[in-house]
Amino acid sequence: MRRLSLWLRTHPLVGDTIMVAFLVMLDVLFWDMFNVSPENYYSVGALLLCPLIIRRRQPVFAASIIAFGAILRIFTHPDDIGLPRIAEAGMFIALYTLVLLGNRMVAAAYLMFSFAQSALLITRAYNQHISDDNAAEWLLINIFWSVALPAFCWLLAEFVAARRAYHAEVEQRLRMLELERDQQTTIAVAQERTRIARELHDVVAHAVSVIIVQADGASFVIKDQPAVAERSLKTIASTGRQALNELRRLLGVLRAEDENPEMVPQPNAGQLAELVDKVRSVGLPIELELTGDLDKLPTGVGLGIYRIVQEALTNILKHAGPGAMATVRVDRREDQVTVQVLDDGFGTPGDLVTGGNGLIGMRERAAVYGGTLDAGPRAGGGWQVNALLPLGVRPTGPNAVR
Repeated sequence: MRRLSLWLRTHPLVGDTIMVAFLVMLDVLFWDMFNVSPENYYSVGALLLCPLIIRRRQPVFAASIIAFGAILRIFTHPDDIGLPRIAEAGMFIALYTLVLLGNRMVAAAYLMFSFAQSALLITRAYNQHISDDNAAEWLLINIFWSVALPAFCWLLAEFVAARRAYHAEVEQRLRMLELERDQQTTIAVAQERTRIARELHDVVAHAVSVIIVQADGASFVIKDQPAVAERSLKTIASTGRQALNELRRLLGVLRAEDENPEMVPQPNAGQLAELVDKVRSVGLPIELELTGDLDKLPTGVGLGIYRIVQEALTNILKHAGPGAMATVRVDRREDQVTVQVLDDGFGTPGDLVTGGNGLIGMRERAAVYGGTLDAGPRAGGGWQVNALLPLGVRPTGPNAVR
């Protein structure tokens, strides 16, 4: 039924046609019960109901045709039984449509015409049956049909129009909020990329400084101590290749020119123990598991791992709730490094669930080095962050530069 309702809502012409067919059937059955069948009965009924099929597309034209049919009804066949026709409901539906679509001036004139036409029919029917025992009942039925139903249709149309306007306003606000959220996400990505660019700048600057020092040293000892000079040249080559890789990543990150870089040494993965100790000192129990040699990681990758763990622990402090415990696992292998940060808290994840800036920053940081990062709730409660950063592989994400 719900699917049928939604389909009819998207195909109003079909729904209006079904409604008209149903009203025509009731009108014919009702009048056949009283053996009333004037020659022009069906043509007048068609004028009263069939225009409802186009009431949504041309409401004023449809209402005018129905009004013409109501006038013909007055002069073509008298109300022999003193009861209104089912087909006259077309006037009330047309009135509802006019009010719903905002044609209130036309609707007011149409309502006055409906009252006048009904008053004439009621007066004539009452005069014909004034001596009958049930004349008072017929009069009440006609008054209810001619006054209460139009008023109800008007009020119903006002209510539905107000509801539609409210829903339209809510949808517009939701679209604006969605646009604002997308803009905030874009700003957060740009800010995080700016921060990463500053850090990579420091990494590359450090590598270039090492190259310069080694080159100067080699130039002094190249004649007297060629072995030492050879080692310096190897160091220069290794450092240069590493700096070139970092520079490729750096060129894929936008940098804001109006911000001053932080003039402090950048941390690396080898300092994760110190980071964990600092977080433990504020009251969060942490289990640290480090596998492999993290001190010899490329400087940029080590910095990215440090920042991911730092941001994940910060989010645990904010959102995990009291009594939570965390686990940090970093596993270095020959071709990749995996990072896992878990907690067993039951607090509200907050902005993590909706894609907050912290989560966006961690994903951007992993993407810079061609890696991936996934975050989400754990099955048994708490939150998890899993990152994978490849080693010696050129990034393939949007930030990669070839």
